[in-house]
Amino acid sequence: MLKRLIARLYWAVSRWTLIAETTPQRPTILIGAPHTSNWDFVLMLAIAWRLGIEVHWLGKSSLFRGWRGPIMRRLGGIPVDRADPARVVNDVVRQVHSGSVFGLVITPDGTRGGNAYWKSGFYRIARETGMPVTLGFVDRTTMTTGLGPTIELTGDVAADMDRIRDFYADKAGLRPERRTVPRLREESSDGQA
Repeated sequence: MLKRLIARLYWAVSRWTLIAETTPQRPTILIGAPHTSNWDFVLMLAIAWRLGIEVHWLGKSSLFRGWRGPIMRRLGGIPVDRADPARVVNDVVRQVHSGSVFGLVITPDGTRGGNAYWKSGFYRIARETGMPVTLGFVDRTTMTTGLGPTIELTGDVAADMDRIRDFYADKAGLRPERRTVPRLREESSDGQA
């Protein structure tokens, strides 16, 4: 209740416009892209809280050390130990089977810095869990943010990424110079993410 109240207040005073093509009705991978600023986190929480979506997000384990740990977990954070990434998939699978509806927020373009490729973890998790992918976005040029379509991945990496690229083609992020074009290294190899 408090989260929705905070979100309503935020959207009432914000210069941003919230657009939601769909609200997930089952567990989904919620892509946050282009991820070019720390403010993306605030927008993600405002979107989720306004639409009543339970969100979880992956963060490097160092974000969860000390006093920040309980706060980050309360905001939906899941610490990722880069030495044991398979644990994250197992945790997500367990939660999917529990029956709860949630969005697992993943920023595949990495850490706000204009990388050459997106990280393929979102694709692997979606395929291994059977979760669809909801395309969340931030577009400074139109001052809009929200949720685009939800798609089912087919396993044809190039075709799936073409659909994702088409959606994000006109989305700039808060800092357009840091934007990463949606593409996976795996697109140029054997087609397996």
